[in-house]
Amino acid sequence: MRRFVLPALLLLAAQTLSAPAASADATIGAPPVSPEPQQTTSRPDGFSLGRTVGLMHGPTTDPDAERVVRETLERAGVQTVRDQPAAVTIWLGGNEQVLRQLNVEPAKGLPAEGYVLAAGGKNVVLDGVDTDGTYYAARTFAQLVQGNQLSGVEIRDWPTMRYRGSIEGFYGTPWSHADRLDHLDYLGAHRMNTYEYAPKDDPYHREQWRDPYPADKLAELGELVERARGNKVDFTFALSPGLSICYTSDSDYRALIAKFEALYGLGARAFNVPLDDIDYNTWHCPEDREKYGTGGGAAGQAQSELLNRIQREWVASKPDLAPLQMVPTEYYNVSETPYKKALREQLDSAVVVHWTGIGVIPRTITTAQAAQAKAVFGHDILIWDNYPVNDYLAGRIPLADYSGREPGIAQHVAGVISNPMNQAAVSKLALYSFAELGWNPAKYDEQASWHQAIAERAGGDRKTIAALEVFADLNTYDSTLHPEKAPVLAARTAAFWKTWQAGDHDGAIEALEPYFNAIEKAPAQLRGGVQDPAFADEAKAWLDATVLWGQALRRSLRLLDEVADGNGAAAWASRQQIDALVAQAKEIRDVRLPHSNTYPRIGEGVADAFLAEAGRVHDQWMGIEPGRTASSSQGTYAENTPDRMVDGDESTYFWSNGAPVAGDEIRVDLGKARAIGDIAVLMGKSGSPSDFIHSGVLEYSTDGSTWTELTRATTAEVRFTAAVTARYVRYRAIVDNPSFWLVVREFSVQVTDGSELVLTATGTPAPAEGSSLSDAVDLQVSTAYVAGVAPTASDALTVELSSATSVDRITVLQAEGAAASGRIQVRTSDGWQDIGPVKAAYSAANLPATTIEVVRIAWAAGAVPPRVHEVIVHRAGN
Repeated sequence: MRRFVLPALLLLAAQTLSAPAASADATIGAPPVSPEPQQTTSRPDGFSLGRTVGLMHGPTTDPDAERVVRETLERAGVQTVRDQPAAVTIWLGGNEQVLRQLNVEPAKGLPAEGYVLAAGGKNVVLDGVDTDGTYYAARTFAQLVQGNQLSGVEIRDWPTMRYRGSIEGFYGTPWSHADRLDHLDYLGAHRMNTYEYAPKDDPYHREQWRDPYPADKLAELGELVERARGNKVDFTFALSPGLSICYTSDSDYRALIAKFEALYGLGARAFNVPLDDIDYNTWHCPEDREKYGTGGGAAGQAQSELLNRIQREWVASKPDLAPLQMVPTEYYNVSETPYKKALREQLDSAVVVHWTGIGVIPRTITTAQAAQAKAVFGHDILIWDNYPVNDYLAGRIPLADYSGREPGIAQHVAGVISNPMNQAAVSKLALYSFAELGWNPAKYDEQASWHQAIAERAGGDRKTIAALEVFADLNTYDSTLHPEKAPVLAARTAAFWKTWQAGDHDGAIEALEPYFNAIEKAPAQLRGGVQDPAFADEAKAWLDATVLWGQALRRSLRLLDEVADGNGAAAWASRQQIDALVAQAKEIRDVRLPHSNTYPRIGEGVADAFLAEAGRVHDQWMGIEPGRTASSSQGTYAENTPDRMVDGDESTYFWSNGAPVAGDEIRVDLGKARAIGDIAVLMGKSGSPSDFIHSGVLEYSTDGSTWTELTRATTAEVRFTAAVTARYVRYRAIVDNPSFWLVVREFSVQVTDGSELVLTATGTPAPAEGSSLSDAVDLQVSTAYVAGVAPTASDALTVELSSATSVDRITVLQAEGAAASGRIQVRTSDGWQDIGPVKAAYSAANLPATTIEVVRIAWAAGAVPPRVHEVIVHRAGN
């Protein structure tokens, strides 16, 4: 037997990525800057800032930039900042004479928000083409200062995309006021210039859009506008009237403008009218139907007229406003439709149109698709990118890289903004990459950017970086950009089983144990190591659950070791502890909707699959015949898990958390190869009859690798009679579904070879409410027959076999710490035979291979009601 220990966090060097170390030699090159500048040239004349610095103001000087510079100098140990030249002087807002001395061209002529930063000869020039540019130069300066050192460098820089930032546009619990203030600071620090206020569950944004904001809420919005201004972020106020607006109503128009005017008075200078997630075939007043008629073209005309009036009568009357933005009802494709034609031909050309890509949450957005969007809408396109939003992923926080966006989209769109999670601080991991893609897409590397984002969140600490990578792997799956589930863990567990099945049990455990320890210990490292305290607070449910899953995974290795060693009592104790840990993890809830309705998904489909396989190894060793299990390549909506496909109850169902695409599958595993007959895949349900695989193929396999087709179908219910031997049966999508998700009420596979031994339980004491005698023989050790009262000497649990069977061991599993006592008896053709006691949680009685018909547990009178998880009849020769 291996000796298990509880080491501290064990992380392999290959899993870590350290932040670049600051060099003491300031002449060997500037440290990396993010977002990466367009042009960077190293100079040999770096220097120390010293303790006194002069700060001079030039043509594009800016108070917010000065604040950043002063904070940087204080952090660098500068004690005195003078408003006159000194041994080291910073020229904030440019100085052409000093630039000439440094042989550097000024920022004049660069695109908007561009800047030049020159550092050399004990001078620093922060020359913005405008005040925003000067601010960004100051932000870059803050990254270049390492300790008290500044490398010699010349940077010429400007953003590629006009709009860079985020739109708070999700459903569920909106961000708090503190979340938003902090978010605006983050955007400014990363040279993002756009924040759009559009939380779906702010009633004054959507349902009650006509109603003025209460004074306290308006004051908060004013504070946000002011904070945004200080970070060079355009606070964009969005008002979403589409659920109830009457387009022909002048009073509705005035209500909308009044809401805009209130925000304009607070300083907001950018506005958006989202008309997404509405039924544009429904009018809200008879006048609209009479004027516009019906259909998408009519809706496009009505929306265009409303938006044109806002743009021409209100926006154009105020010279300091940005162009009006809108979110179309058809925001998710590039198909030519009457609706898009109406927008293209009738909507004012100044209006900027939002678009999500091809799909609400597309896996990729290509250059060609972006060009198609611009052409079909006929307007400037702003990509509303639904990543890492998780309002459709209850229980998940997507932490993988921001991938699948071609840099060439910048040729055709005005910008890319993120729709983040309900968890503002956790979203920063993805927002970092949005900043890089928006600023300099030509140099965007999604993997490198993701690693840099992790290093930033970890403050460069190697242990925290490693822990965050482990945690992020467990939270990779998002069903769209990342359909893979916990890929690092999946690879490690696959390698484990390969080694285990080859017979090297100790080697398999020794290779995997450090990573399971890393999973368990990662949350503690993150709570102390991530620089942003809000991260640990927002991720609390997922961190708490990760500890429990890590403990369960570690315990599963102990279970396997105990099985290999033949220690039945210890293995059963481990099995119960694993089940208890998983149950505990599934009781955890986040405080935010929609995540408060379900448990945190941690490595789902991989961690739970490993535990299930370890349980099957244990089951097989004990003599439990392999039962059927169900799985899906998709994630789960709420509590509607795949096991409900094979529970024999059509009122329960598996429900995916997104539309299946080609290759997605549902699968039944019979545990071993068996002769099969009738197969039925019953999909859809009342209320969502179209939630089924609309074009699929039914297949079977004996090994899970080689598949043979049985039939194809396009219906919600698929039935087929097979006469084959199979372990696995699956139904696989051939093409992408339309927008419909997947419901499977039942996936039944008939076993026809008579190999299944059926056990039937009867007896006393009677089960407690909610329990059943059949739970003691259902092949599931997680369930239990719980007696309603303690037994008397006349009580017995009787288990009848479906056929006389040769048996060499009977095992009785009871709950740890609640075991009743009695005797195990078997009935043969010669009558009853006593074969051993029941007196602990694990009781096993061996006997020579004997053909038996019935097993009985004759209870002894006692104070403990029996709680029997399973009576296991081990067939001789198995």
